[in-house]
Amino acid sequence: MTATPTPLKVAVMGAGAVGCYFGGMLARAGHDVTLVARPAHVEAVARDGLRMETKTFDEQVRVRAVTEPAGARDADLVLFCVKSMDTEAAGRQLRPFLRPDTLVLCLQNGVDNAERLRAVLPEHEVAAAVVYVATEMAGPGHLRHHGRGELVIEPARASERMAQALIAAGVPTEVSANVRGALWLKLLLNCAYNAVSAIAQQPYGENVKGEGIWDVMHDVVDECLAVAKADGVQVPGDPHAATRKLVEGMPAQYSSTAQDLARGKPTEIDFLNGYVVRRGQALGIPTPANRVLWALVKLIEAKPRQA
Repeated sequence: MTATPTPLKVAVMGAGAVGCYFGGMLARAGHDVTLVARPAHVEAVARDGLRMETKTFDEQVRVRAVTEPAGARDADLVLFCVKSMDTEAAGRQLRPFLRPDTLVLCLQNGVDNAERLRAVLPEHEVAAAVVYVATEMAGPGHLRHHGRGELVIEPARASERMAQALIAAGVPTEVSANVRGALWLKLLLNCAYNAVSAIAQQPYGENVKGEGIWDVMHDVVDECLAVAKADGVQVPGDPHAATRKLVEGMPAQYSSTAQDLARGKPTEIDFLNGYVVRRGQALGIPTPANRVLWALVKLIEAKPRQA
């Protein structure tokens, strides 16, 4: 007989929609999962469990939930899901509770979070991950899944073990030596879709029907590719085809940037289109389409909310 694998101790740092989806999938598979989240979310999960309303099931999943980073104490795996602007601060909060062999997996937007996290966790194993999933929090303790759910993760000592656990939990996972290229592919998809969805406050499927929108998105992708090439990054596949295909799988999805603006929260636009603009400036590559989208989102973000 094959021995039953020992359940992993998993912590989700920043348990929003992405963290709750992947943490919830691991919990359903029998792993010991703790969510580190905001108080309202923690209260709902403690009372009712995490509701996972997905494409294939709708269940109340039992997980622990706490408000403090100490919930990550002695974890085998930390799913690091905080907003990009909070990377360093959250990493410092985590540091006292991590074992030397804990794998910290960055499930974040943008391309430089793992690098920034390694700077504050120099003695720990940090690996980047590319996340392809459409999710939202429908309310405290209530995750809604709209589609996909794959991970591409960076090689590290524990990457293969964690990948196998994720695959067994129903999460298609690949370990790839070209995670940097995959992160850039995800970045250019975000740059093409997120700001447009945020500005229009419409889902992807409605936005691409707009006059001239495909042309704008094409320009955004071309600029991203030019910056990536100048930065020595090999973006895999056909990025323009990937951009057109994405909307087919998630036509009803609002971008995370759109969701943040709708809730009056800071967005990650500085780490998406804004990052491309900054890298373009540093490398001498013009990025006018990305600059316009970045500036418009920043303008809306700064606008006082009506009571």
